[in-house]
Amino acid sequence: MAVIEELIREEETGALSFGNYELAAKTKKDGFKYNGDIYKIKTFKEITKLEKNGMFVYESVPGTTVHEYRATDKEVVLSVEGTTDSQVTLEFEAEKEYKIHIDNVYVGKMKTNLGGKLNLSVELEAGKAVEVRIEKI
Repeated sequence: MAVIEELIREEETGALSFGNYELAAKTKKDGFKYNGDIYKIKTFKEITKLEKNGMFVYESVPGTTVHEYRATDKEVVLSVEGTTDSQVTLEFEAEKEYKIHIDNVYVGKMKTNLGGKLNLSVELEAGKAVEVRIEKI
């Protein structure tokens, strides 16, 4: 897989891909239209952050590239790529339980906090994407 040179794009599959962890300086793109919503991306080697209609969606520290991001009311599926392990935060419903799968392996349940944030660590190595699937219980 590769970084997203244009920072954010819609794939032929209809999914969203975003982020470029190879950038040395923070770069952003605002006003990207996708499925009737407006997205903003900020990304570089230290952080990748995605917002939808001004609301938090995704953040990783250090920065990552996300491929094939799809979100429904019941689940979020994405592939994440970076050079080193990353702390990923996603926005969901507050105080709800979710099942977490990483590379098709069930790793357990997690409950979101009062703000609806779900934090997980993803083990990454250069050149290899990891699939993450989060399902609402």
